[in-house]
Amino acid sequence: QVQLVESGGGLVQAGGSLRLSCAASGRTFSNYAMGWFRQAPGKEREYVAAITRSGGSTYFADSVKGRFTISGDNAKDTVYLQMNSLKPEDTAVYYCATNSRLRLPLSANEYDYWGQGTQVTVSS
Repeated sequence: QVQLVESGGGLVQAGGSLRLSCAASGRTFSNYAMGWFRQAPGKEREYVAAITRSGGSTYFADSVKGRFTISGDNAKDTVYLQMNSLKPEDTAVYYCATNSRLRLPLSANEYDYWGQGTQVTVSS
């Protein structure tokens, strides 16, 4: 059973930066992707970013392109979401997820394991 633990959330002013981390453990397969989702109160879950294990494929939602980057450390089985130029509308609980598929997932349905989430609050 894969476990995911997110960290790095917090309160930041608009225009600031945060880096989220997601550490995986218990993984027994070598092909996977890791992604980040977010959900704000009263809103649907949004697929924010994703990266394949090789780093060769990435995905970013239009709402975060140019502001967020995603990277991975395979030795630590950890993925990072660097969030710059944060806006109040980025406020949400951020979840990381992973699967055992080779290609980049297209939606939440293609992820098998989920973390508990970390709160990000951006004040105006």
